[in-house]
Amino acid sequence: MTNELATPFPDEDVEDLDEVNEVIPTAYTITAYGADYPVDGLVKRLGQGDIVVPLFSMQAEAGQSTVGFQREFVWTKPQCDRFIESLLLGLPVPGIFLVKEASGKHLVLDGQQRLRTLQHFYDGVMQGKEFLLENVQDKWRGKTYKTLEPDDRRRLDDSIIHATIVRQDEPSDDQSSVYLIFERLNSGGTFLQPQEIRVALYHGRFASLLSSLNTNAAWRGLYGQKSTRLKDLELILRFFALYYRAKQYKRPMKEFLNRYMAANVDLQRNDEGELRSLFESTVETIHSYIGSRAFRLKTAINAAIADSVMVGVARRLAAGKPTKPESFKSAYEELLRDAEYLKASGRSTADEEFVRLRLDRAIAAFARVE
Repeated sequence: MTNELATPFPDEDVEDLDEVNEVIPTAYTITAYGADYPVDGLVKRLGQGDIVVPLFSMQAEAGQSTVGFQREFVWTKPQCDRFIESLLLGLPVPGIFLVKEASGKHLVLDGQQRLRTLQHFYDGVMQGKEFLLENVQDKWRGKTYKTLEPDDRRRLDDSIIHATIVRQDEPSDDQSSVYLIFERLNSGGTFLQPQEIRVALYHGRFASLLSSLNTNAAWRGLYGQKSTRLKDLELILRFFALYYRAKQYKRPMKEFLNRYMAANVDLQRNDEGELRSLFESTVETIHSYIGSRAFRLKTAINAAIADSVMVGVARRLAAGKPTKPESFKSAYEELLRDAEYLKASGRSTADEEFVRLRLDRAIAAFARVE
């Protein structure tokens, strides 16, 4: 049994997990329309939770059962000041994109920085400090929302921001067209990674559970330090999706993962206890009996090795408690001598044939563990 929980593997070191260039070959029926909102109405809706700013990075709070979400605020103070000043001057400002969800709430696709700037200014606080206008004309310098002259405050309240609102009508079982819009919008100069979009779009109990599982000590020993772009969460999602729905797998992998996360967004298909037990028993067995390098042929994690080894080990554990768990190591080493398995894990790894081949080979290899 090994004990390597603190292995300092580098961040973002994952092969074959880049879905950015995959094309989703689906036709959509989308309704799009425009709406003009007064600024004070937008701020009110934000406060009530009727307009939701998406949450792209996830972080479990140490020692607590709750999961915190955090979206980086990237605008500088001068940018915030100039935006407020533009509205006070009556200048036109860029519109925002919203998606209407089934709940009736609106998710912000583009315009997070503008909306949060408004919210901070109306609240009077930004990043723990009083929000005083500084980089503006003299007559507004040092003003807060509450200390603006009544005419200025009324002008700001009545300023109009145009919103383009989109709603996916077909297909109705996921938000795949909205995913594509997210993917094509630039967020603060940094294009979003697939799992960052999923966390925002399919926000719910499943997303929270993925974040919680991501803190598991054995998993951290296998993966390394946390990924700033949520690639570790994506590997956990990939394991669950292939464990439960491998027979329904069709490429692209991106759409397969989208559909699984959408279908289980609030754990309506697989509950928390089931998923937690499945994941924890699997990664703890792999880390203890195969070792911290189980997902690495060389330096980087190989996502195809990771998903197949995890599914194979999980299937064996589901068949009953092994009497010789130390033999997982020899089964793993035998698997890595299988030329067909290595081929299916080395190129075109999202092809249906290769996904099924490597899963079948891994399941068969670990099934021999007594």
